[in-house]
Amino acid sequence: MAYSSAKIDASTTSFGQFFYHLIYNIGRMTAYVIFGVLFGYLGQILFSFSSLVPYLYFMVGILMILMGLSLMGKIKFLTSLESSIAFNPSIKKIFSKLIHAKSIGSFYGLGVLNGFLPCGLVYFFLIFAFILHSPILGAITMVVFGLSTMPALLGFGFFIGFLKGSGFREMMIKIASLVIIGYGLYITYLGYGAFTS
Repeated sequence: MAYSSAKIDASTTSFGQFFYHLIYNIGRMTAYVIFGVLFGYLGQILFSFSSLVPYLYFMVGILMILMGLSLMGKIKFLTSLESSIAFNPSIKKIFSKLIHAKSIGSFYGLGVLNGFLPCGLVYFFLIFAFILHSPILGAITMVVFGLSTMPALLGFGFFIGFLKGSGFREMMIKIASLVIIGYGLYITYLGYGAFTS
């Protein structure tokens, strides 16, 4: 909403708006891929130590459960982390510079910056990339996530009216939260199995 109203003039053609949104989303996905590679590589290193595997599964499972509960609003597990990053003076300065620029590159840069900002669902997919313990699979995971969110963001003008007028957003967040908690319990169970095997 912020970048659309500040950076795209009302006189811009529909194709032009679509192009700017596309560049922005490519930037966002660039950040996701970088994170996917890093988390996949980190997982590759840590999972190579067989003695650590049970502990890693337990840690990841508990993190997912906490994230799910935080997305549902039951706890404030993510709130402090998100606030500390999103309201960091350096981040705000870069955001202000990019939001007032009109170049094509500024749309890409703003997308990259958005990809680095905290988001509970991004955390979930990054942890999933970590579990896959492969830089390539980690990158693919984040590309799939980015592509899955792109249609809604490209069609933001339509979707924002729909989301405001219904409880669809809240329902989807609750479903996502339950899926994350369920997957967290499953990963914790895998950790238990690794301990007993």
